[in-house]
Amino acid sequence: MQLNKGEILFRQGETGPLFHLRSGLLKIMRIHADGTPFLVNIITPGEIIPHHSLISPNPYFGTAVALMPSEAEVISAPDWYRQLEHEPERCREIALLLQDRLRMMQQRIDQLTQVAPADKLRKLQAWFRLYIEPASLTEVLTQDEIGQLIGLRRETVNRLLRAQRAEA
Repeated sequence: MQLNKGEILFRQGETGPLFHLRSGLLKIMRIHADGTPFLVNIITPGEIIPHHSLISPNPYFGTAVALMPSEAEVISAPDWYRQLEHEPERCREIALLLQDRLRMMQQRIDQLTQVAPADKLRKLQAWFRLYIEPASLTEVLTQDEIGQLIGLRRETVNRLLRAQRAEA
C-alpha cells in the first residue's frame, strides 16, 4: 500500500490489521480528549506496527500519518495471531524486536534529560537525516512536533532554528 505525505494509515481507537513499514517514515499522533494532538513516536522502515498489538489485538493507540511517501504492507491480524500460536519461536522474535524498540526509547529519554537544548535539536536533525535527506527536519515536522520529540517548547525550537540559520 502506497501512502503520500500526510495520508493516514490508521486512526486512534480503530481496530484492524498490523502493518510492516517497507519504506518512508510515519508519525504516531495521540489525540487527547480536548482534541490536542501529541507526537508520540516515529516509525522507521522495517518496523511492524502497532507495537502494542504484536502479541494480542488492541485498538490503535494513536493515528499513523505518513511523513513522506511511504510503503506499508498490510498484515492480517487473524493470520498473524494464528501463526504465533503455531510457531511459538516467533514470540522470541517479537520480544527481541520490542526489546530493541524499548532500548531506543530509553536512549531518547537519556537524551532528553542530559543534553543542552541546541544539542537535542542537532541530534534529532542528525537522526532524521538518515531517513529524509536531502529534505530538512522542518519539511517533515512542525516546530511544535519537533519540540514534542525533544522536550522543548515550540518557541525554543524556533529560536534554535533561527540561530542555526544565522550560523550557516
